[in-house]
Amino acid sequence: MAPSVRLSPATRSLFDEPLAIAVQGLGPQQQVTLRTSLRDETGELFQACARYQAGDDGELDLARCPALPGGSFSGLEPMGLLWALQPQKPFRRLVKRDVQTPFVLQLEVFEGHGEPPQQLLAQAQHERAFLRDGVRRVPVREGRIRATLFLPPGDGPFPGVIDLYGTGGGLPEYRACLLANYGLAVLALAFYSYEDLPKEMKEFHLEYFEEAVNYMLRHTQVKGPGIGLLGISKGGDLCVSMASFLKGITATALINGSVANVGAVLRYKDITIPPLGVDAKRIKVNKSGIADVVDVLNNPLEGPDRQSFIPLEKAECRFLFIVGQDDRNWKSEFFAVEGSKRLQAHGKEKPEIICYPGAGHYIEPPFFPMCAASMHLLVGKPVVWGGEPKAHCEAQVDAWQQIQAFFHKHLTGKTSGTSSKL
Repeated sequence: MAPSVRLSPATRSLFDEPLAIAVQGLGPQQQVTLRTSLRDETGELFQACARYQAGDDGELDLARCPALPGGSFSGLEPMGLLWALQPQKPFRRLVKRDVQTPFVLQLEVFEGHGEPPQQLLAQAQHERAFLRDGVRRVPVREGRIRATLFLPPGDGPFPGVIDLYGTGGGLPEYRACLLANYGLAVLALAFYSYEDLPKEMKEFHLEYFEEAVNYMLRHTQVKGPGIGLLGISKGGDLCVSMASFLKGITATALINGSVANVGAVLRYKDITIPPLGVDAKRIKVNKSGIADVVDVLNNPLEGPDRQSFIPLEKAECRFLFIVGQDDRNWKSEFFAVEGSKRLQAHGKEKPEIICYPGAGHYIEPPFFPMCAASMHLLVGKPVVWGGEPKAHCEAQVDAWQQIQAFFHKHLTGKTSGTSSKL
């Protein structure tokens, strides 16, 4: 019997779903190298490889068989060939630009453990999709709002969430899209560097975000009386500001967010919150020219920088802080702890803080490979994001469940999402 690759699900799965990988038809104890390849929409190649030895029966099941040293990872890692994918050019981060098309994963099995790989024994392709059948993708251009709304299958109404990314700008849809697979109506909201929105991050007006909140609260497919907010990085402190000043917010989840306003002036009516001060002299650059910016921001508890601390005690919502303890972008754990102290000092409920040792800044949906370093728009050079790949991957899997559970609990009173079958 010729060797063949067996995948489950066989041909297509959601990107955040586990994928079972096995090879059958090998010789007893045969040594092979498995390699995965994936190209993003710009043509960038991401690859991972691992060395294995088949069992006495010629079967190789990644759920039962540990990878041997010498590849992208070792040990029992059923999803290692996905989370260990690395760009073949430095400083590239895997993102999905068009959620309506899947990523195509190529899997190859090679004879032996040689470098470069020896004879090709078997191969397979698999689609990693983002848009589940029945999920509706609705571009939103209403008033000033530039966004995309994802509605789950079924009649609704559904609990509503606004999803914000960080300083990269544009309109990333992939997290909102995946989240909508679990019974949430999610609005991916652009806030700069997209269409006719401001090109640069100089100042933000909360009235724009208020328009998006009101859009969701009025939507017939969105279940009230309040909505949730989800933000990562700069999107996190924008969510804290929205929760502090705007009505209709019930639950706010932050992924490595700040409780001080960062990077741009924030205005709302007659209120102005200045950005937290920075000291560029605190940037450390290593021999490879990669910057570590973790110490650049001033302390929001000291001197004039206290004006940048967002008054989150005004918020009428529950908070969840997701923290990567190896975040090298800024001190996420410090921000979460100080936010918690401030809330409790004002008699508010203690927020949920979930810390992940070994996780870096970009905690994404499950199975996105960890990005160790990439270009930072504001710094103008590549920066290190932190994280250790295996621990970071495990954090992404757990955080994804925690975020869904948090929103379902506080927006519907139920404890879990729907199943994620395509």
